[in-house]
Amino acid sequence: MWMYLGLLAALFLGLHNLAKKHAVQGNEVLPVLLGTLCAGFVLILPFFIGSRFFPEYTKEIGFYITPIPWKTHGFIIIKSMIMTASWILAYQALKHLPITIVTPIRSAGPFFTFIGAIFIYREQPNALQWVGFFVIILSVILYANIGKKEGIHFRKNKWIFAIIGATFLGASSGLYDKFLIQNLSLNPQTLQFWFCWYTILMLLAILAITWFPKAKKRQAFTFRWTIIAVGVLLQTADYFYFKALQDPDALIMLLSAIKRSQLIIAVVIGGPVFKEKNKRKKLVPLAGILLGVFLILYS
Repeated sequence: MWMYLGLLAALFLGLHNLAKKHAVQGNEVLPVLLGTLCAGFVLILPFFIGSRFFPEYTKEIGFYITPIPWKTHGFIIIKSMIMTASWILAYQALKHLPITIVTPIRSAGPFFTFIGAIFIYREQPNALQWVGFFVIILSVILYANIGKKEGIHFRKNKWIFAIIGATFLGASSGLYDKFLIQNLSLNPQTLQFWFCWYTILMLLAILAITWFPKAKKRQAFTFRWTIIAVGVLLQTADYFYFKALQDPDALIMLLSAIKRSQLIIAVVIGGPVFKEKNKRKKLVPLAGILLGVFLILYS
């Protein structure tokens, strides 16, 4: 079941990436990110209120947000710090790069998770899993060569480094999620609510310095309906992902790889929608990444 939940998370993440690309195009990145988080927070807030005033009902429907000690809040704040940095880098990169370049680079995330899963959680990969991960990395390198034809030189473009940094931080957060869900026994909705709350506070602090005081930047922001869609889709994807992690048999290295199937939506649908170049050539490394994911699942 945890693999199927991982595939559901991938579906909503793929739709989330399309909405995110539309939300950030020609827009101010940080307020867009804050808007998406606020939309997601509003989605979860009724469950928090219900857990305080109608605990039996929220327990019955499976969305009870449990009280947690201050020490656990500290662990969640660490996750918020990691993901705030990752999202700021990722949103800036997505604003300046084609979605068909950004999403495949993000697909290298399972490689970092794979290494962490071996050394931290002692997950044991087999031969096919090794092959699958290296197929994914080689496919991402092929994407880099295609990107050069679009005037994107991977060694000179700062947004490429931004998305690589975002990918590494995202993979670190993925490894940390397993600790939060399994070692601290947090249920998905409790983690989502407090993580979202603390991340909003951090972004408000950043915006108070970099955006709110500057009139030109405020005028450059445009509200789009996809900002709300991004928040709702991300919370839905995270719920299925955290639900999968609750299974003690779930392997974070495999879940991370399964989530990469989201790039089918990014390349096959996102390419034509945003009229990006070299869509057919990108299908070759896309097939390579899918082959890598298949080898991991098949193993």
